[in-house]
Amino acid sequence: MSGEVKHTSQVIYVTVGEGKKAYLKYSVENGVMKLLETYTPPEFRGRGIAARLLDHAIMLAEENGWEIEPICSYAVYYFMKNSDKRHILTQRYRSLSDDEWRRLFEEALSRERGKRGEN
Repeated sequence: MSGEVKHTSQVIYVTVGEGKKAYLKYSVENGVMKLLETYTPPEFRGRGIAARLLDHAIMLAEENGWEIEPICSYAVYYFMKNSDKRHILTQRYRSLSDDEWRRLFEEALSRERGKRGEN
C-alpha cells in the first residue's frame, strides 16, 4: 500500500510504489491554499490515496489558518462529494449548489484535458 503522507512548501506527496509517488501540487497566496494538480499513478487509483492527500491539505490549511481554493478536478470533486469539509473553503465556494459544483468539476476536467491535448 502507500506510506506516510509528507509535504514541502509546494507539494503534498506519498510514496505508493518503488520509485512512484502520488502528489497534490499547491500554492499559498494571501492566506489561500490553491489546490492546483492531483496525480496518482494509474495502477494505484481507486484506493483512496488522493483523498488522503486532500485530507492532509485540509489539515495543513487548518494548522496555518488558510482557506482553500479547489482548482484541479480532483479537488473540486472531493469537495463536491464531501460537503462537510467545505468550511475550509474560500467564501466563493462554501455555499455553491450541487449544480454549480458539477459545472465547476466539468470546467476543471475540460481545462485539464485541453492541457494534455485530449478531446
